Parts: sequence; structure tokens; C-alpha cells
Amino acid sequence: MKIQPLAQTLSMNEYPGRGIIAGKSADSKKAVAAYWIMGRSENSRNRVFVEENDGIRTQAFDPSKLVDPSLIIYAPVRVLGNNTIVTNGDQTDTVYDGMKSGLTFEQSLRSRKFEPDAPNFTPRISACLNVSGGNFALDMSILKSDCGIESSCQRYTFSYENPRAGVGRYIHTYMGNANPLPSFEGEPELVELNGDIEEITSTIWNSLNEENKVSLFVRTIDIETGKTETRIVNKNK
Repeated sequence: MKIQPLAQTLSMNEYPGRGIIAGKSADSKKAVAAYWIMGRSENSRNRVFVEENDGIRTQAFDPSKLVDPSLIIYAPVRVLGNNTIVTNGDQTDTVYDGMKSGLTFEQSLRSRKFEPDAPNFTPRISACLNVSGGNFALDMSILKSDCGIESSCQRYTFSYENPRAGVGRYIHTYMGNANPLPSFEGEPELVELNGDIEEITSTIWNSLNEENKVSLFVRTIDIETGKTETRIVNKNK
């Protein structure tokens, strides 16, 4: 698979929906995680990211306009020891609780499937970055319907030991803007990860569709020390 320029890859898709990029910085020193949300409806666009403990939570920007919180209010990022869990729904809590009780990332997600938002059946995308003892490993997952068939769930897990420098693995919910929304296909895409956290944040935010983007989270984790840096960008201010 060819490594694509980050800005070009993001700008080519008007509506990737929710997306996760995870990988290693070009200088090999940092693990990188990015997560964003987009929205087509007023309810989906009425959100911001707020920091909570070691992670983040989605929150209504204008609580008076919140209609249905079930699939849009959740904790996308939580930290369990050396593991940073990033997902596009409340399966963040499922993974956190499962791994805390001794299950693996993959085993924890066995109890979940795609979102019940027919006819889209939005995939659940998840990642877990483990930084420990100067090493970095990455797991990613997607749970999706079988071509829109509600009774069939397809489960894919991708594991990367010692990810290569300057490369991110990119997985998102939708292949484009349509009705119903077409689910992501294939394995996580390869994108360039250049620069520091400021450059990565700027590149992602400026490359997402201006009308549909809502919020962005980016975190770097120093592989030797575990020290983190976080950036949050909200369209609603």
C-alpha cells in the first residue's frame, strides 16, 4: 500500500465522518493519535471536545439544541495505564473495562457491533496505543455491517508492532458523502505523519471539509518517557 500525503488524503473525501489516525512521528520519538468528528445534521454539529481526566469527552455546545445524545455524547479517549484507547463511540468504555478485567483489545470488542443507526449502520472504529518500556505497539479495529445487512457483523482487527516512523494508519467511518453513507472498506490507509504536534494538528484540521468538520483531538506520547502533549480544536467556540 502506498503512503499518501496526509492533506491530500483528507481533502479528497468530503465526508469521512469520524476518523482515527495513529502512528509514529517522523523522528521516531513520539506515538501519535488523532481523532475527529464531523456532522451533517444540526444535532451532530452541536458538539465540542472537552478534556476529562487523561482523555476527552464530547459535549453539547448548546445544550438547549441537543436532541438525541445516544450516539453523539461519549468519551472518545480514555487512558488505562500504558494504553491510550481511542474510539468513535461508547465502546471506549467497553474496551477500558474489558482490558482492566484482563481481556485483550480484540476480546473486549466482541460484545459490540456497528451502531444501530439504520440505514447507515455506522462502523465502530477503535484504536489502542500501548507505550511501555521504550516500545510502541498499535492495535486498530473496525466493526461493520455486511453491506448494510443488520444481522451480520464483520469484525476486523489490525495489529502493528513497532510501527515505522513518519507513517500513520488511518481508518474512518465512511468512504464518502451519500445516502445511505457507505462504510469504510479495506485495511487502514497509510498516510504521512510529518512535523510536530502543531503541524499535524494544523494539517488535519485545515484538510477536513470546512462545512462538515466539528472537532479534532491530537495527542503525542513520548515513547521513552510517556510524557503527553494534547491539542483540541473545536469549530464551535
